Amino acid sequence: HKYDAIPSRDYYRLMSSLHSGERAEIALGNTQETVLGWRDIASTPQPSWLFRRGDYYDRAIPVQLGFIEVLTRGVTPDDYVQRAREAGTKTDTTYQRQAIADWITDVDHGGGALLARVIVNRLWHYHFGTGLVDTPSDLGVNGGLPSHPALLDWLACELLEPTICSTDPQVDRWQLKRIHRLIVTSRTYRQSSNATDAGLAIDASSRLLWRFPPQRLEAEALRDAILAVSGSLNLTMGGPGFDLFVANSNYVKVYETKTAFTTDDFRRMVYQSKPRSELDTFFGAFDCPDAAQSQPTRTVSTTPLQALNMLNGAFLIEQADRFAARLMREAGDDPAEQVDRAFLLAFGRAATAHERSAAIALVKQHGLPMVCRSLYNASEFISVR
Repeated sequence: HKYDAIPSRDYYRLMSSLHSGERAEIALGNTQETVLGWRDIASTPQPSWLFRRGDYYDRAIPVQLGFIEVLTRGVTPDDYVQRAREAGTKTDTTYQRQAIADWITDVDHGGGALLARVIVNRLWHYHFGTGLVDTPSDLGVNGGLPSHPALLDWLACELLEPTICSTDPQVDRWQLKRIHRLIVTSRTYRQSSNATDAGLAIDASSRLLWRFPPQRLEAEALRDAILAVSGSLNLTMGGPGFDLFVANSNYVKVYETKTAFTTDDFRRMVYQSKPRSELDTFFGAFDCPDAAQSQPTRTVSTTPLQALNMLNGAFLIEQADRFAARLMREAGDDPAEQVDRAFLLAFGRAATAHERSAAIALVKQHGLPMVCRSLYNASEFISVR
């Protein structure tokens, strides 16, 4: 609801919690590792003001910690702070940010009911490509209307009161994994993506969920899938990330996409150290977002660069060669066995008779790497259906 109008007083009262702190390196538990975070500079809140028209030097109206009034019912900010102090053990904090977190998740007196609708809509967005509300960062008056309002409310209630689908009395509120499971085991999620003329005539975008909406793999998932099929994916967990760029430094650092890779570069994309405002030439073409700005939904485009990268890109050609080498190791020299194994690895299914004969002919005419490149470029590989 970030575009909905709120009183200036609510905004500056909420922001006042940041006036008592500073950016700092904060230790992670009892380890020697640190992260950049926010810490209080004292246990007493620092003075804060309402800056009329954004004038930083206007100190005429002092304010104290407060929340969005329309989402606050029956509990004051001081009550939240007092509860946080009673539950905490630290003496060098104001507990204001803990109070904000408690208010945001307070279903009965704070913003918890709204938060639940926002988060379950976001989960639905990731599984179906589009949320029940198609503006996942704006469920307010300027955002889209929910396609299934009753379903959105039901999922939010299930997140907050897990009694409908759970028989475990120990299940608590806010368990997102349970909502994930609920969605992916539903008949709606498991239905076919096959289209019908009648359905397309009424709802071509599949907003009414009459079929599973086909969607292209995101750039990171596409890269991980390519590496997994070729047998190159490095499943090492934790530790420093990898970089897809070669940094050339003079007066200004210039990033160039790597053309040679090591095993460390083949880790899952979640471990990429991503510089801001930089997109590598291969996966940047697949709408991998710019890390310099927030983006509620990814752009999904279809461009010639995507097809050229998948057909002739150095990364794809190398992985096709690795895929072919894997097939030779696991299926031997028989083209028929190689094709059977290739379809199973790439698509998780056996080849049809027509696909099998065509692929065997392609192996004999152009070699096994060409078949691997063809499978990588198939719509079935790059799309979720």
